[in-house]
Amino acid sequence: MRRIWGRTNSINVMKVLWACEELGLAYQRIDAGGPFGRVKEPEFLAMNPNGLIPVLEEDGFVLWESNAIVRYLGEAHGGESGLWPKEARVRALADQWMDWQQTTAQAAIGPAFVQMFRTPPDRRDEAVIRRSVERAAEVFPVLDAHLRRHPYVAGDTFTLGDIPVGCAVYRYLHMPIARPELPSLAAYHARLLDRPAYVRHVAVGVS
Repeated sequence: MRRIWGRTNSINVMKVLWACEELGLAYQRIDAGGPFGRVKEPEFLAMNPNGLIPVLEEDGFVLWESNAIVRYLGEAHGGESGLWPKEARVRALADQWMDWQQTTAQAAIGPAFVQMFRTPPDRRDEAVIRRSVERAAEVFPVLDAHLRRHPYVAGDTFTLGDIPVGCAVYRYLHMPIARPELPSLAAYHARLLDRPAYVRHVAVGVS
């Protein structure tokens, strides 16, 4: 039995659900985190001592950190699908942009998202929002420039490397903030909308 612990409006859980569907993997999802709690309970902390979602359970194997889970699913179940590239340099590019999502894109826009969607209005810090939006306006053009030359992050075809990036792009493009014109990013988003799993798990509004 494959189980995924986490709530559906978590960007990191979205990655795992999207990856499972692209790979045709069945799973049971268990609500955890946010209003559902559970993450500080002994059962959960035994799986992930950080108390964070998502967590993957698969036949006695437990894994946390969303990008690591996506990589594992691709390695273990990607087969000949091409979703997790076998060629070293193509895989390295997928890895590169997955890490960019977590360390650069999410670090830039994440503070604004938390303030706007996870913080009560009377406790929001407008300075944090402003700095975060300004930083995102510096960061996302880097991806836009890359996508001018390549339709997907690792080259000509969709890979699991596009999953973390695609989640971040959707959130950035749909937050009620000022953004620079990013036509290649918008075109990339439109290509992702042709993927049913993206529509089901990511393109569901920002909350």
